[in-house]
This record gives sequence, structure tokens and C-alpha cells, in this order.
Amino acid sequence: MDKFVITGGKRLSGAVVVACSKNATLPIICAALLAESGRTVLSGIPDLVDIRTAVAVCNHLGARAEYDGATGTLAIDASGVNGHEVPYDLMRRMRASFLFLGSLLGRMHQARVSLPGGCSFGPRPVDLHLRGFEALGVKFTEDHGYVLGDGRAMASGTLVFDRPTHTGTENLMIGAAMLPGETVLVNAACDPEIADLADFLNKMGAKIAGAGTATIRITGVKKLRGTEHEPIPDRLEAGTVMIAAAMTRGTVELTHVEPLHLEAVTGKLREMGTQITAGKGRLTVKGQARLWPVRVVTFPYPGFPTDLQPAILALLTIADGASLVTETVFPNRFSHAMEMARMGADIQVSGDEARVAGVPRLRGASVMAADIRAGAGVVLAALGAEGISEVRRVYHIDRGYDHLESKLEHLGADIKRAKDD
Repeated sequence: MDKFVITGGKRLSGAVVVACSKNATLPIICAALLAESGRTVLSGIPDLVDIRTAVAVCNHLGARAEYDGATGTLAIDASGVNGHEVPYDLMRRMRASFLFLGSLLGRMHQARVSLPGGCSFGPRPVDLHLRGFEALGVKFTEDHGYVLGDGRAMASGTLVFDRPTHTGTENLMIGAAMLPGETVLVNAACDPEIADLADFLNKMGAKIAGAGTATIRITGVKKLRGTEHEPIPDRLEAGTVMIAAAMTRGTVELTHVEPLHLEAVTGKLREMGTQITAGKGRLTVKGQARLWPVRVVTFPYPGFPTDLQPAILALLTIADGASLVTETVFPNRFSHAMEMARMGADIQVSGDEARVAGVPRLRGASVMAADIRAGAGVVLAALGAEGISEVRRVYHIDRGYDHLESKLEHLGADIKRAKDD
């Protein structure tokens, strides 16, 4: 295993190009399997473990998927798809693998997928996915950790989500794209990645309207074809770098970014005293010596993203006063708080809330990345701490960030990747 060795206290400075979104790319890869003809070419694809896992699943199912990490180009010829089972060995590596359920039901009208793996922070049930497909006529059974879906009786209809679900909305969009008639998703998630998926499917020949709003209408088409597409910028990578700049009192310019997707993050950082200027495709973040305490409540888009809660929690540990973080999406998502406490942070977690009393400085320590975003949070804490920190289990971080240490080092951070003995 690898680890990061970080000497904190270095101000970040310079410019960084934000990668294309992992959370937009993964459902697009799944949707590409619906194309019975043509070749899909995706550009700007970040070199991530989860991307390579998705490519492996495509090839396992009979597609020909080739990814060039040097150029960021991913080509998929799905004309030969002939399988309907995604084995546990592949599914266990990432949570988003459950999105193959929609593409298999839409293309093969049957699916056998194991319950997904990936990050382990509290319950993230897939029941909303299953209930949605059941409303469209899919019959499910379970067999030794696998979900078997029989979609031969699938029919269009209207389904109402109990609560907005990002991947659930994407799964149903993919599965209903070629379903005769009109399928309506009510109380759908509104994330930019969902709108990007709809753009991609429409390029393939689908007819989807309303993506990015709470009501999505899908008019089924008979066939889809391969196309070309570049996913949207990664708002989570951008938000992480923005908070890193504030954490180190640095000045960083971000390019290839969509400021509209980051308004909740920008607003909270400004509330803490950070100076931010926005332009077309760019953001400039200037950290300040004094940070004000704030209250943060995570919420589905356009609210403050749960995936940036660990990063903002790191920043709040050195704010001048007491802050409160309420996690409404994944209530048990505070594994990073214990790691930050090892660095001298004063954090008290009770249920879905974390109370943070700011301290003058953090101290370097040996900490662990419990998942992708928790790992990013402890990296940010280490950047702002005095002394040397070691962040272990960085394979989690590698699943969601394209060479994070290289980008931070480019900005002036003292961060090195090393083997963890």
C-alpha cells in the first residue's frame, strides 16, 4: 500500500486544471452499453481506479472498451454485449457499479449483479433503485448476495422517489431510455452530473427532458448509437482544492471549472472570510489569516455536498470559534473526525452532528483515509498542520482523485507518495 507523507504549513499558490467529473463519467460509461451500433468516444477521462474498474466491467460483459490514461480517451464499442452478470470481484471495488443494473435491464432485459462495495460509511441502501424498477415492472430476487432482475415485463410509467437519490435517478434514466412510452421520474435528484448523463443519452438518440430538475420525462426510443462526449468538470475536486487554498491561507486559480455548480461551497467559504472571484470557466480563491466559524448543513444539490463535508470539517478545525456541521445525507459519515482529533482537532460527534471548536493549529500525525472524501479531508488537515503527517490507505483517495498529490505539489504543497511498510 501507498501513503502520503505531508509536511504542513506550506501556502498553496498557482493555477490548477480541474479534471472531468468521476461521478459524471461512471454513469456515462454504464449508459454507453445501451448502444447496439456505433462507437462511443469519451474525452478528458481522469485516470482513476474506479474508471478502470468500470472499463473492466464493460469488457466482462462483451463490450470492447479501451482506455488510454495518457490521453484521457476512452473508446467503447458495445455492439458485442452479450452478458448480464457483473461478478462480486468487480462490484465490490466501487459503489457506482450498481449503475450497471440499469444498463443491463435496458439492453438485455435481465441482470445479475452483486450488492455493491466501495466506501463504507454507514448505510447507503439501494432499495430506492429496486423499488423504482419494480414500479416499472421488474421482478427482483436475491441469491447469495446477488440481485437478480427480470425485466421482460418492463413497462413505462410514473414513479415517485421517497427522497432524491443521485445514483437512483441515473439508474432509472439509463434503464428507461429504450422503454416504449413515457417514463416520468418525480422527486428526482437535480445534480449537474444527472443533466450531463441526459445530455450524453440524448446525443445517443434518447429523448430525455427535465434532467437537472425534480421531474424528468423519458420518451423511450427503439435504439441508441455510439457518440462522442466530454463529461463536465469535477465539482468535488474543484471544491477540495478551493478548501485546500483556504486551509493554507494560499491563493489558487482553478480553470476548467463550472462556478455555478459550486455556489453552495463558494457561499460557505465566503461566509468564513475567504475571498473568491469567479469568471467564465475559472475561480480564484484567496485564503485569509482569520477564518470565521459557520454552520454547515449537507443537503442534496444545490445544497452543500456531503462529499465535501470532510474537507470543510478540516477547515473548521482551525476557524476562530465554534462551528456546527449537520450531516443529513449520510448521518454516520464522520470517520475522519477521529483522525483529525489525532492531529489536535477539537471535534465532538453526536449522531448526525459534529461540533467543532477551532484550535490555533493542528499537529502532524499518522492518520488513515477511511474512504475517498474522508481521505481528502485528512490530507487537507495535514496540509494545514505543523510538522509531518502520514496519510495511510491512500488507495481510497486514488479512486476519486486524479493524481491529487501531484496537483497539490504543483501548487507548492510538500506532499510525497511513498510505500507504506
